[in-house]
Amino acid sequence: MTAEAVPAGLAEPGQKLWKSVVSRYILTPAELTMLAEACRTADELTRLEQALRELPELTVPGSMGQPRPHPLLQEVRNHRLLLERLTSALNLPDDFQEVGLRPGQRHARTAALARWGRRGDGDASEAAERQATG
Repeated sequence: MTAEAVPAGLAEPGQKLWKSVVSRYILTPAELTMLAEACRTADELTRLEQALRELPELTVPGSMGQPRPHPLLQEVRNHRLLLERLTSALNLPDDFQEVGLRPGQRHARTAALARWGRRGDGDASEAAERQATG
């Protein structure tokens, strides 16, 4: 699979995701496979969300007649989580990063930046200067 070739069978959301990533990054074959799965998941999520919007009610009767959430709600949540995991696993750098971080590193960095009230858009020398000046 070449970076320019959109995988067969992708709908518009998946094609858009594919093109937005491969136009900007050079991916390994394993990353291209992961991206293809993310694109398929994006297509499935779009279909699930459309089906959810068309429901007359977001609840269904439970075993005792009580209202309970429609099963599509959980499927949409599951697909959103899967899409987030697949795209995070690609480990693409943020706009202000030169090198990507692993998901655990990204979480730790985000937590540290939140703790110290920084957005993470400055370079290391700016951060050191801010820390030194209080």
